[in-house]
Amino acid sequence: MSAVHDLGARLLRTVDPERAHELSLAALAVGLGPHGATDPPILATRLAGLSLTNPVGLAAGFDKDARAPAALLAAGFGFVECGTVTPRPQPGNPRPRLFRLVEDAAVINRMGFNNGGLDAFAGRLAHGHRGGPVGANVGANKDTVDRAADYVAGLRRLWPLADYFTLNVSSPNTPGLRDLQQGGALTDLLGAVAEARKDLAAAPGGQKPVFLKIAPDLTEAQAGAIVEAALAFGLTGLIVSNTTTARPESLRSAARGEMGGLSGRPLLEPSTRLLGAVRAASGARLVLIGVGGIASGADAYAKIRAGASVVQLYTALALQGPGLVERIKSDLAARLRADGFASVEDAVGAA
Repeated sequence: MSAVHDLGARLLRTVDPERAHELSLAALAVGLGPHGATDPPILATRLAGLSLTNPVGLAAGFDKDARAPAALLAAGFGFVECGTVTPRPQPGNPRPRLFRLVEDAAVINRMGFNNGGLDAFAGRLAHGHRGGPVGANVGANKDTVDRAADYVAGLRRLWPLADYFTLNVSSPNTPGLRDLQQGGALTDLLGAVAEARKDLAAAPGGQKPVFLKIAPDLTEAQAGAIVEAALAFGLTGLIVSNTTTARPESLRSAARGEMGGLSGRPLLEPSTRLLGAVRAASGARLVLIGVGGIASGADAYAKIRAGASVVQLYTALALQGPGLVERIKSDLAARLRADGFASVEDAVGAA
C-alpha cells in the first residue's frame, strides 16, 4: 500500500503545492491514508515520559488544525505535532506562499501561521481517537499586542487535550517573532509560561512536557543563552530546529529567491550542527528533538547520535510520499543493531 500512496504523492506534486497539501490532509481526515507496519522493539523509546513505539515524529506545519492526528499516527509516525495554532483564527500570508525546490530536495514557505484558532483545534483534539502521543505547537497572532499572553492562552486552552506542548518562537514568517528567542523578551515569555504551568499542574492532566522550538540561524552563544534560560524556567527541552532564512549558494531551483523559511536537505547540516552545540551546552539536562532535513534513516540516526532523543520530519514526506516513514524506521533499526545498540536511548548523544 505504501507504493500506491507514494504514487499518489507523485501525482500531487504535479499540482500547486498548497493545494496538494490540502488534498492530502483531506484524504487523511476521511481515512484514506496508509497504515504503517508494526514497529520493531528496538525502536521503542520515551519522550519526556511519553511512551513511543518509534522515535520518528511528524513536525508541526503539516496538520495545523489537528484534522488528522490519528490517521498520521496510523501511517507509522511514533508521535504527531499539530499546529502552529494561534488564539484567534488568521488567514496567514497572501498566496502563493509555498514553493517546491525539487532540484534541491527543499521547500520554501511563508505561510504565516494560517490556522482556524484555538477553539476549533481544541474541539477536534477533544473528540478524536489518537493511538499515540499528540503534541500542540502554539504561537501568537500576528496582530497581538501581548505575545506572551497568546502562548499562555494556548497552553491553558489545550492543557487537558495535548500530550506535550511546543512554544514556536522561531518561525521567520511572523514579523518580530524571532525576537522572542533573546534577552528580556525570552525571559518575559518563559516567566509567563512558568507561572501558567504552576496553575495547570493542578488541573486535569497534571504536568505536561513543554518544549521551545528554536531557529537554525542562531550562533552557538545565542543557543547557549537559550539553554540556560530553558533550564532556569524549567522547560522540558528544545526542538532544534525550525526553517532557515539562509540561502546557500548551492541552491539551483528557480524558486530559490522566494522569501520565507527554507526546509529540506539544505537544512540538514546546519540544524544538526546546532543540535550538537545545544547538546554540548545542556548535556542530558534538556530533552532534545532533532528536526531539519531528515530524508533517510542515516539522517535520523545522525540527529540521534548528535543528541536528539527523537526526531521529526515534514518536507521530505511531502516530496517523497508516505512510504518514506517506513523506510526511515527500517534503516534506523538496522543501523542501531549494526552498531550494537540495544535501544534508541542507548544511541542518544553517542557522537
